[in-house]
Amino acid sequence: MADFQPSVARGGVRAEIDAGLRAHLSKVYGLMATAMVVTFAIAFFVGTNAQLLATFFTGPIRWVVMFAPLIAVMGLSFGIQRLSAGAATAVFYGFSALMGLSIAWIFAVFTGGDIAKAFLSTAIAFMALSLYGYTTQKDLSGLGRFAIMGLIGVIVLFLINLFFPFGSAFMFALNVAVLLIFAALTAYDTQRLKSEYVAYAEAGAHGHPEGRAWLEKAAIMGATSLYLNFINMFMVILQFMGAGEE
Repeated sequence: MADFQPSVARGGVRAEIDAGLRAHLSKVYGLMATAMVVTFAIAFFVGTNAQLLATFFTGPIRWVVMFAPLIAVMGLSFGIQRLSAGAATAVFYGFSALMGLSIAWIFAVFTGGDIAKAFLSTAIAFMALSLYGYTTQKDLSGLGRFAIMGLIGVIVLFLINLFFPFGSAFMFALNVAVLLIFAALTAYDTQRLKSEYVAYAEAGAHGHPEGRAWLEKAAIMGATSLYLNFINMFMVILQFMGAGEE
């Protein structure tokens, strides 16, 4: 890969950009962390209540629960330009709540220890990958494009599996692919968020209302991308840990 070299400002301008970048990424990770709290609070509340599990995961409503997060995140992605920053934030947290509902079943299938170990393992891997994406001088855009193409293929295969189930060996291989794809996307998305902010700052957009609005929405979409990477990695790691104890 080619070296990644964003244009470099000097002196006080560089320091101002660096400070702004740290603040921007702190906001991104703060949004993501809050969404995680919402997700796992909802998942725990529903997943430890047999009546709620029966309500949401039997009959036709289970399909609504399964696909509602996908519809919400697509609505956020395509509608972000028409939403205010406050409305976009509310949609993001609503999406995280729906995601919590959709994964609530894990508390009925896996032990609390498995879930905790999977979450900790995912958090460590996520932090390492994000740090790599932030610090590397390699351009990860090619890796990102490859991962996105792979993700599209994996989604198609998972949808087919809902109606024409594959064998366990194939599903294991597919889960490995999912883990690798979202690991790559974590590093890529972190670098992308960094480079987008640097380009924004060097363009001198801070003082323009449209620039500030873009920055707020960019933080929300950045948090959404990283959140999805984390959740998908977590779900695969949890399944591997659970399968290992059978």
